[in-house]
Amino acid sequence: MSDAVGLVVGTEDSTPLKFAVAVGPDAYLQLDDVVVTQRTLPGVGPVMTSGIVTEVRSRHEGASFGSDVFLIADGVLPAQVQEIAEITTTRVDPEVYVPPLPGSQARRAQGDERARALYFDQMDQKVPVGLGRDGLPVFLNLEFLNGVRGAHVSISGISGVATKTSFALWLMHSIFRSGVLGGGGRNSKALVFSVKGEDLLFLDKTNVRLDDRLREEYALLGVPAEPFASVGFFAPPTPQDAAGRPHVTGRTSGVSAFWWTLAEFCADGLLPYVFADVEDERNQYTMVVHNVASRLRFEAEAAGVDGAVTIEGRTVRTYEALVDFVVDKLSDDSTRGTWAGPAIGQGTANAFIRRLISSVRPLREIIRGDLPKSDERVVSTEGQQITVVDLHNLQERGQRFVVGVVLAAETRRKEAAGTGSLLFTMIDELNKYAPREGNSPIKDTLLDIAERGRSLGIILIGAQQTASEVERRIISNSSIKVVGRLDPAEAGRPEYGFLPPSQRQRATLAKPGTMFVTQPEIPVPLAIEFPFPAWATRQSECNAEDLAAPPQSSSAAPRASVFTRLPPTTEDDEPPF
Repeated sequence: MSDAVGLVVGTEDSTPLKFAVAVGPDAYLQLDDVVVTQRTLPGVGPVMTSGIVTEVRSRHEGASFGSDVFLIADGVLPAQVQEIAEITTTRVDPEVYVPPLPGSQARRAQGDERARALYFDQMDQKVPVGLGRDGLPVFLNLEFLNGVRGAHVSISGISGVATKTSFALWLMHSIFRSGVLGGGGRNSKALVFSVKGEDLLFLDKTNVRLDDRLREEYALLGVPAEPFASVGFFAPPTPQDAAGRPHVTGRTSGVSAFWWTLAEFCADGLLPYVFADVEDERNQYTMVVHNVASRLRFEAEAAGVDGAVTIEGRTVRTYEALVDFVVDKLSDDSTRGTWAGPAIGQGTANAFIRRLISSVRPLREIIRGDLPKSDERVVSTEGQQITVVDLHNLQERGQRFVVGVVLAAETRRKEAAGTGSLLFTMIDELNKYAPREGNSPIKDTLLDIAERGRSLGIILIGAQQTASEVERRIISNSSIKVVGRLDPAEAGRPEYGFLPPSQRQRATLAKPGTMFVTQPEIPVPLAIEFPFPAWATRQSECNAEDLAAPPQSSSAAPRASVFTRLPPTTEDDEPPF
């Protein structure tokens, strides 16, 4: 047979879960090839054992010393070159776990055999995730993404090399555009927090590097080679800009500035999100945070349409002024008990004060009472399919505040709306928001999404350089785990125990665009290459004419953050993307 590659060897033990194949002289096997062999059992019939090549080794049979290779090359010493491929079993069909017999023919799986070996035949809803080493599509089971049997994705790898963000965007593009969501795709959303400069502010622009070869690659995966069709962009306000214009330089239109008014900050009790380690049991000022937040909610009254507040007769229009007011109350012995709590000493109050004062610089531009109130400033996933929140101009503390507040609001909204649609939430540098040690409101929200989000239709796509520094419960609740290029020290961590030894080593050498993907149905991670983005990932990848094009108009209610709106759909329409 043309697809035969060798025979099951008899010099090594074969087991139902692992066996070796001697590669024929005119054939080859490479890592990640899918191999199948068959054995006939009495009373059962043919039993097909399929697996993936996880190691290949070559040696001279007949040589005793390292220097014999020279004699063999000169024809003085007889020897034979033999390649042995180690196969890790992925599927036994029917499930009669017996070892392949030595001498049985092994062949490279193709067509239906390949689909059965990788369980693609049992996936009712397949999401194209990339191309395998054989150049054929590899799929994820949507049921492990949409909450039916599991949810959440964890992506790990070295910054700048592992292409974590690019893969996450490709995965969302594949989910939305492959048709796997059916008619429900029109209501599914994605919320993307961007810390990569302004790179993600051009997702609705065609990449100038898109050529016919890339279009063919997308076509092979069943996904259109097009940019994202419906995207809303948000960025923090420009510092010291009285008009509240977004702080961006590359994109001049279609971006809305976001901020929270002082009235919202007080009324919604957002103060705990200012403190990343507020719930750490070692911190004694935890009670102060909640007491002050409760007091602000009770005392603050809205003053005007710009979001300012009046507290005890004093009008406050900036976050810095609000901090000064709170500091005055906690520093005064006559008011400290009322604001901080009756049993709080000055030392504990001072610990709170120090941390509160240090929050002024990172938060003063996004907590305002001096800008004209506008509905467009509210970060929301309504009105567009992809919502990008640009955080790169904020300090780390400001980034954590935004992520925590927006996620909490979207979780409440999704919980109130009920099931029936999906919200994919993409967070880069997840270890900053859900570290392994300590607790915070932000971490609690992420844990709630990881443990309960699948029932609400909220899917977390987390990317991090080091999975070993992320809260264990978030990683363990991720049904899909993806690994790109890894640091050698990180690759040895137990969080990557799902990778076979050969793949752990390969992960330290992986080139950009190569990922190792594991999912519950397939016992061996699959090496894939995902296509180059069809959308611009930076300003330099946009056509000048496309970049200068004004936002498209829509008959729907205007919203400055929506650059391109969803067209109207009917009940039987496919997703309009």
